[in-house]
Amino acid sequence: MYLPEHFEERDSREIAQIIQQFPLAVIVCMNGKEIVANHIPLMMDGENELIGHIAKSNNLHQIIENNTKMLAIFSAENSYISPNLYPTNQETHRHVPTWNYQVIHVHGFITFIHVKKQKVAIVGKLTKLYEQEFSGKKAWRMSDAPKDYMEDMIENIVAFKIKIESICAKSKLSQNREQRDFDAVSCAMRDTGKNTLHKAMERRGISKI
Repeated sequence: MYLPEHFEERDSREIAQIIQQFPLAVIVCMNGKEIVANHIPLMMDGENELIGHIAKSNNLHQIIENNTKMLAIFSAENSYISPNLYPTNQETHRHVPTWNYQVIHVHGFITFIHVKKQKVAIVGKLTKLYEQEFSGKKAWRMSDAPKDYMEDMIENIVAFKIKIESICAKSKLSQNREQRDFDAVSCAMRDTGKNTLHKAMERRGISKI
């Protein structure tokens, strides 16, 4: 990933928040000379692992060997940025369009899991986290489904863990602009409903909006 120093995201809390808020990752692996990509929701399990699961009918677990190196890409909210948003553009006319976004590249090694008990544990962690976020006190539980149905569902998935080797994160949030331009973009993100971007810009510690 192209990563100028001023856009590098080093805050571990920001990285963890993006992964939790935007869990649908693109998992990229190499199968010989072929690039294989899948879109799969993941979650952190401790500090050094990601967990997830796929349908057994997804042949990823058959064409990719355990301990294969892979890349998981997480993308947060993004937006086109017009030069018209910059107050200084009215004075200099020396700006061009750009794009603001936050992305995380997690490099690691994937291991597939076929043991029922371990699959249930991973599905349980994913369900608990995202059901609580989505449904709150009315969160759905695995025990709400008939036991035989749930066992069939577990049988038809393959779980996996990704041991994290390194994380590369980028927050491109106009932090390389003048203060008034930065503030104007932050305000525009808020006013156009890009609230996640607006809040991320606020956390930069630059904007006073």
